[in-house]
Amino acid sequence: MQQILVTGGTSGIGLATAQQLKNAGHQVLITGRSQGNLDRALDQLNQSQGAEVNGLMCDQSQPEQIQALAEELIQSDVQLNSLVLNAGIFLPQMFDDMTLDNLNGHMATNVTGPLMMIQALLPIMKTPSSVVFISSIAVEKGFATAVAYSASKAAFEGAMAALNLELAERGIRVNCVRPGVTLTDIQRKAGMDDAAIAGLKQAMGQTPAGDMLGPDDIAPAICHLALEGSRHSRNARITVDGGYCL
Repeated sequence: MQQILVTGGTSGIGLATAQQLKNAGHQVLITGRSQGNLDRALDQLNQSQGAEVNGLMCDQSQPEQIQALAEELIQSDVQLNSLVLNAGIFLPQMFDDMTLDNLNGHMATNVTGPLMMIQALLPIMKTPSSVVFISSIAVEKGFATAVAYSASKAAFEGAMAALNLELAERGIRVNCVRPGVTLTDIQRKAGMDDAAIAGLKQAMGQTPAGDMLGPDDIAPAICHLALEGSRHSRNARITVDGGYCL
C-alpha cells in the first residue's frame, strides 16, 4: 500500500484519480478549497471498500495554506510515495480584455502553488517517489480565451527538466499528464451553459475517439505515473486527448 496525496481531489479528474488509486489498494489523501466539497468527496470515496480516504483543506494559491498542510502531514508522520498535483484553475478571458489579476491568478494556482507544494512536502517524500502534474493540451494547441491558462501550464512543464535533475538524488521523479478536452465542472465554472456544453460534446464526437473524454478516461494515465510502473520515467508527458491534437 502506498500513500498518495491528490490535490484538488474533490471533483473531476482529481476525484476520479483518488477513486482509482483507492480501488487499487492505496492510502489516499485529498485536498480541497471548500469544506463542503471536501466532505461530499470523502463521503463518495469512502462508500467503497479499502483504506479510508482523508481530506485536508488547502488553497494552493495561498503559500501559508501550503505550509500549514505540510506541517500537518509532517506531524501526522505521513510518508508520501506519490504527489498528484491536480489542483488548478481555468478562468477564460480574451487577450484584449485579460487583466493582471487573471494572469496572476493563473500563475499563483497553476505554477507557483505546485512548485511550493513540492518544496514544502520534500521532507515527507519517500525515496523513491513520484510527482505527477496535471497539465493540458493547451500547452501545444491554441485555444481562444486561454492565454493565461496555457502560459501557466507551459510554465510548470518548463520547470520539469530542472526539477528532475535537482531531485534525482532524492529519488523523486517528475512527470505530467496532458488531458484533452474533458467533461468536468470546469466548463460550468468557465461560464458555459447547457447549450454550449452540448455543442462541445458534439464537436468532440468528431475526434478519432468519437466522443468526449471524462475524468475516468484521464485517471489511468495519472495512476500509471504515480505508481512504481513508471519508475524509469522522467520528464514524461502523456497526452490523453482522444486524438484531438492529431
